Amino acid sequence: MMNTLRIYYRNICVETVLLLAVALQIISGLKLFKTNKKLAISKFEKLQICTGLYLSIFFIIHLSAVLSGRFFLKLDTNFYFGVAGLNSFPFNLFFIRYYGLAILSFFGHIASIHNKKMERTILGLSPKRHSIAILLFGLIMTIIIFYGLTNHFDGVTIPKEYGVLIGK
Repeated sequence: MMNTLRIYYRNICVETVLLLAVALQIISGLKLFKTNKKLAISKFEKLQICTGLYLSIFFIIHLSAVLSGRFFLKLDTNFYFGVAGLNSFPFNLFFIRYYGLAILSFFGHIASIHNKKMERTILGLSPKRHSIAILLFGLIMTIIIFYGLTNHFDGVTIPKEYGVLIGK
């Protein structure tokens, strides 16, 4: 699927628009963090501030790594690029938290915004309960994603050219 979609998202025009959109998300997120960090009162408002900050940091690190891997290391930034560290000790001690917090932050950010924007009960559940359900769904998705990316028993066999990422 990645090879099929690359025709579109690696087009110089589309890629430029995507990178500008992410840069805008990072800049606007950091400005909102600076403005709202002292105004957050509820747990969901604080969660929104924290998850937004983490997602900004994640995007900066993630894009830097992917672009560096692609342009400087001349690696195909595919599945193996993403999971090389996740399946190699001691690098996995960092990458499990790094990717796990990114996924949880995504769902936490959505849950926080949902809690803020919803004004009434839907299907007999309050916005707070909906938001908690979104968080639980995010936790379940994180576990499923890690299960798929690590082949929980033997790990994923990483091709030799990706050894440069883990010092091999």
